[in-house]
Amino acid sequence: MDEIDRHLLEILQTDASLSVAEMAERVGLSPTPCWKRIQKLESTGVVRRRVAVLDPNRIGMGLSVFIAVEAGDHTPDWLQRFSAAVVAMPEVMELCRMAGQVDYMLRVVVADMTEFDAFYKRLIEAAPLKNVTSLFAMEQLKLTTAYPLHGNVFRDRRATGEGPEA
Repeated sequence: MDEIDRHLLEILQTDASLSVAEMAERVGLSPTPCWKRIQKLESTGVVRRRVAVLDPNRIGMGLSVFIAVEAGDHTPDWLQRFSAAVVAMPEVMELCRMAGQVDYMLRVVVADMTEFDAFYKRLIEAAPLKNVTSLFAMEQLKLTTAYPLHGNVFRDRRATGEGPEA
């Protein structure tokens, strides 16, 4: 990947609804090479998918909860059972296996406390748990889906003498 790919990724992370012609103009390419670059970024898995980011409050999902889970067991069977159950729960926006004092961290969104209670009951039925701690977000100060794109990952085409249409 080079600096043109980096610029394309910045554009896609900011507004993936732009036309290929608009993106091409912004990165200094014609539309066809720009489209080929986007297709390559998608086919190689750099761009996983293009989605719309919704406002959770406007769709009635205003309660964000971070849940720290300590496993009831540390066997492959337990992990398979727990992860399969949690991945299938639509309220779970993110599930991470952790290092440190907790084993798993979940980010969950629900409409209200009643819905959270129902979710919690399903969670504790999924697999034996040692401890579950729920932390409720009072205010969201920052939310981004855009990753920082550090220059050391992208080669400088000017230094290699390659043209931008490649």
